Amino acid sequence: MKHVYLSLIFLLLFNYNHAQENLPTDYLTKEFHKGRREAFRSLMPANSVAVIFSYPERKFSRDISYNFHQNPDLYYLSGYKEPDAVLLLFKEMQGTSETAYNEVLFVRERNANHEMWTGRRLGTDGAKSKLGFTTTYNGKDFKDFPIDFKKFDKIIYDKIPTDIGKDTSGFDLFGLLETFKTKAAITNDDTASLILFENITATLREIKTPEEIDLMRKSVKLSCIAHNEVMKAINIDMSENEADGIHAYIHRKYGAEGEGYPPIVGAGANGCILHYGENNSTKIDNQLLLMDVGSEYHGYSADVTRTIPANGKFTEEQKAIYQLVYDAQEEIFKICKEGTPLADLNIKAREVLAKGLLKLGIIKDLKEVSIYYPHGCSHFLGLDVHDKGNYRGPTSLLKENMIITVEPGIYIPANSKCDKKWWNIGVRIEDDILIKKDTYENLSIDSPRKWQDIEKLASQKSKFNEFNLPKI
Repeated sequence: MKHVYLSLIFLLLFNYNHAQENLPTDYLTKEFHKGRREAFRSLMPANSVAVIFSYPERKFSRDISYNFHQNPDLYYLSGYKEPDAVLLLFKEMQGTSETAYNEVLFVRERNANHEMWTGRRLGTDGAKSKLGFTTTYNGKDFKDFPIDFKKFDKIIYDKIPTDIGKDTSGFDLFGLLETFKTKAAITNDDTASLILFENITATLREIKTPEEIDLMRKSVKLSCIAHNEVMKAINIDMSENEADGIHAYIHRKYGAEGEGYPPIVGAGANGCILHYGENNSTKIDNQLLLMDVGSEYHGYSADVTRTIPANGKFTEEQKAIYQLVYDAQEEIFKICKEGTPLADLNIKAREVLAKGLLKLGIIKDLKEVSIYYPHGCSHFLGLDVHDKGNYRGPTSLLKENMIITVEPGIYIPANSKCDKKWWNIGVRIEDDILIKKDTYENLSIDSPRKWQDIEKLASQKSKFNEFNLPKI
């Protein structure tokens, strides 16, 4: 009877998997991922193989795991979203005649009992029908898969993680990695291989395809809507956590899976901490609120920062610092076009901010700008919030269809060596910029940047202020 019951569950789950409805229709297509594999293969040297693993699952507490987040490189090249997987890409066709292949995907095996507890799995058939692969195997088959890594002139792979757990199956991620190291006779990471893998993926991912730009537009736009809703809802009694929660609600309302990074929602002194993450101050009070929050929509992260006054009006000191950061951003935008060295954006930011801080009497020497502007101005944006790209060297020029951030800021914590009227003012304005041939497009234009426009939006009513929840 037990076997009949389990068989019934197995059949129900498999039928349910194929009948799943109401899924988003704007995921990247299998044709997109196939095109990215072809692009990757075109950059591989002759007689080489690339090996790309999934990310590990991570423990949240005791026997509970964090929601799984795929290795962006594996997702980019395959569309596969599950753990315990490995993709092999070959420069040349392998095998002969009808059985020849140039890519193989090893996936999690379907299992009725596990799927009842932790969700559906694609399996080998799903990887073929949904992702467009021709040659797929279960992870357990990797150990006996007939591949001689020694025959290749170059094995291309990313850094092998060492801090992962293992189960007893031998074909979880730990087992797959151990099998690879044994088959390829790898004892330590090959630096040349790591550099080659990083160069290929950086070169591909720094330039966005039309499909990626569409997803980025959505991710950034809905992030702007979230920022705007907080601007309307903010008041001096609001907590940082509540402001954070409004962002989260709006993101999910529009279909985002979550945030692309831990939200930074800091009031007053907390806004002067660059990667502040507690978001637990119970009252914003008459201070500035710095919100660095961006959604993750189908894998693609926005990165938008707005700084707003909790009472709806900037003080003269807050306004002066805010205007300086705004002016710096405006000057940077002027050089956002193809051919500009990426480093020039931060040079321009430092130049404008230094002169402004000197004029306000906050610094006494232009070189002191680093005290109050300690970070860089721009990074690539995409599947990672700090996305892959060529950040240094002769190839680190802005190119058409790159998406970068422009994020100057000034942070003046208490006890700084300046007039105390400036203390605890932290301002960052961050926008997501699509580079074009001779100009740029500000993807985050829908959220106001001018202090006058922020005050105007803050004067509007918000539905979030009408919630009457029971006291606890």
